[in-house]
Amino acid sequence: MPSLALEAPESLQGSPAPKTGGAGRPLFSTTMAKTPDVGDGAPDFELEGTEGRFRLSDHRGQVVVLLFYPGDNTPMCTRQFCSYRDDATVLNGLDATLVGISGQDMDSHRDFIAKHGLTVPLLADVDHEVARAYDAFGGLMRTTKRAVIVIDEKGIVRYRHDHRLGLDYQNAEDLARVVAGLGEPAR
Repeated sequence: MPSLALEAPESLQGSPAPKTGGAGRPLFSTTMAKTPDVGDGAPDFELEGTEGRFRLSDHRGQVVVLLFYPGDNTPMCTRQFCSYRDDATVLNGLDATLVGISGQDMDSHRDFIAKHGLTVPLLADVDHEVARAYDAFGGLMRTTKRAVIVIDEKGIVRYRHDHRLGLDYQNAEDLARVVAGLGEPAR
């Protein structure tokens, strides 16, 4: 189970809980913005990964790119992570740590990497706790949603892109432009 350091923002503390539908799920969203948003501190977490345990706070002083994705060996996710493999020279030139995060277990991640020769480490968020903390969970399938979150050296979210339908992804060149733009003011 991952460990998270989460606290409700001051603006939400003391707010009534949203009405719920079946299984305790909210009937509606109480906010439109995704949290954490650009400028917010990134919630710390620790997950098992294909290159060992990964704790976000251990990477302070480095740019970290979180690549949330729905599932191993699905057509679009396979295309996404194979594109990162094929453009490894672009990604290797980034001064950043990239990790993929989805709800599959370590066996599934290892098989996905072996089957396609993938180069980005994958983290197992089997209970979706980290995806929920980063507001990258839900939809009709109640699973991890495709999103890219870039965290700067101080642990601040500097970029966030949520893919509405999950039918596209940001390629290596897109990620390189985002990381290169971190010297600019946060959007």
